[in-house]
Formats: sequence, structure tokens, C-alpha cells
Amino acid sequence: MQISEILAERGLTAKQVAIHQRIPYTTLQSTFERSVDKWSVGTLRAIAAETDLGVEELLNLLSGNDPLTPFIKWVGGKRQLLGQINQLLPSSFNRYFEPFLGGGAVFLNLTPPNAVVNDFNPELVNVWKVVKQQPEDLMRLLQKHQQNNSKAYYLDLRQTDRDGRIEKMSTVERAARFIYMNKTGFNGLWRVNQAGQNNVPYGRYKNPNICDERILSVSAYLNEHQITILNTDYRKAVEDATKHDFVYFDPPYIPVNLTSSFTAYTNTGFGLKQQEQLRDTFVSLTRKGVYVMLSNADVPLIEELYGKLDSTVIHHVVAKRNINSVGSKRGNVGEVIITNY
Repeated sequence: MQISEILAERGLTAKQVAIHQRIPYTTLQSTFERSVDKWSVGTLRAIAAETDLGVEELLNLLSGNDPLTPFIKWVGGKRQLLGQINQLLPSSFNRYFEPFLGGGAVFLNLTPPNAVVNDFNPELVNVWKVVKQQPEDLMRLLQKHQQNNSKAYYLDLRQTDRDGRIEKMSTVERAARFIYMNKTGFNGLWRVNQAGQNNVPYGRYKNPNICDERILSVSAYLNEHQITILNTDYRKAVEDATKHDFVYFDPPYIPVNLTSSFTAYTNTGFGLKQQEQLRDTFVSLTRKGVYVMLSNADVPLIEELYGKLDSTVIHHVVAKRNINSVGSKRGNVGEVIITNY
């Protein structure tokens, strides 16, 4: 990919990067005109920080060495932590399981030949299935969305889950709607209200990469290997995991500031009860001889849940998160990667 594509995909311009990272704009322009192997380490780190990527992944993208990267944005995605995750992988494993798939950064980075992936979001799972089964039809619809992209067009498409039009859409049309709204909505959010209606405002990106060629590469991979795509509870998704299989959990994170809404039991949320159930699943898989890795926020509750488990190691890492609408509240946050091996 070109640096201009990477920035445009994130709604950034070179001038914005120069201001945020305090690099003279002319210096940055000059750097972008050179091959990436001639960029300074400082510039690489600055661009990686600005784009929420690790330096290694940024280099891979710019060098064209890593075609299998997420074709959608995903809040809390693991692209910038792939370097640390790769260092902590088991030396070998059989089947791969990822029960909270999201954008699939870890899954696509590993490209396992035999995998079971899952998510509880039916619209997202439909996207993955359409990418596998009907990529050309999907790309044609995305091209149409790209040509018509505007705030009015976005809001009209968003309205389809309120006025009943979405029920008449084909699976391909629903997948194209999801990807288009993901690429053009504010901060790449996919958020719905209690009625299941998307309520993310238009993002005003200058040149979003809606018709993303990576869809074709991912589709080829999904079809050339034994990949099962599920839409079920995460516990059911891993119940067939056996000794020497590998499970990667990337659940909804424990909030930094605990509230009553987190500690109360809810059927639809992922609160304290669900985090305890996830810990119990971690323990159950460990007893079966399954390799398990789990990501979460670096908060005191993590020590309470996982700190005393045998053969479990809590690795502390730092990630940059830009989801807060207030720029001053964006920045580095502590996260953990927990392993049982």
C-alpha cells in the first residue's frame, strides 16, 4: 500500500500528521517521496503512532509483504500489537480458534490452515461469510457505494434498519451496507441502540477506501483453507477445542472505571459476570491442554481473575487508542496479554 492510502483509510492527511507529530510538513513530504527503507526510525514511529499501527505492521503494509490485513476498521483491533502477540504465540499448534473475531487482525496475520472463527454480531458474521462466498458481487456493490458516498447517502442507508428496507436486502447487500458504513462512519464505529439500529454519525473522511481490494485476498485465503465461520456464543465456539489447539480471546474489555452497569448482571452486555465466566472458560480449556491467549485492559480486576491461576502469565503492553471523541483524552492505554503456556 502507499502511505497516502494508509492515511486516507484513517481519515488523515500528511499535514495533520505533521501537526500532530510536530514534524515539519516539508520534511514529511520529502520522506514520503523516498522508499520506506530510507525513512528515519523516528518518522516510522511517528507514522505508526498516528495510524494506530505497530512499526512492523506499517513496514509490512508499505513493503507489500503482508496482504492479509483487515478489510474493515475495528475499535480495539489488534493490528498495532501484532508484534507483541507474535512473540507470545505458542511454538506450534493444531487448530486455531478465535471466538471474538471482530476485524480479524490476529487471525489474518496468522493465516492458519485450519480455524474456527466466531462473533456474536450477526451482521459482522454475514460480512465474513459474504467475503468468502460472493466477493465479486460484494465488490460491485461497494463500488456503487463508493461512487455515491455522501452524508445524505450514508444517512439514507443507515435508515434502512428503521424503516424495514434492511429486511428486504440480500446477504450481499447487507454486507456491503455494513462495510460502507464501517468505512465512512465516525471513527470506524459499528454501534447499535437497544432496538438494534445503527446510530453512528457520518465520519466526513476525504477518500475512504470503501471498495477494498483486500477483500479478494482474504476471500481467496478463506476458500483455500479449512475455515469455519460461526455466529454463536463464544463458549460454544470453542467447545470442540482439544489438546494442542490454540484459542485467542479478544473479548469486550473490562472498563478502566468500574460502574454499576458493569458489575450488574445483564443478558446482553459483557459485565463482571461474563468476565468471570470467560475466566472459567480459560481455566476449562487449560485443563484440556489447549493453548490459550487472552487480551484485556490492564486493570486491577485482571489480577483478581487471572493472577493466581497455575501456569498463567500476565504480560503488560501499551496500545494507542483513538476512539474517544475528545482528542485530549486519546493516547496510550495499558493492556494485558494473558497466556497459559
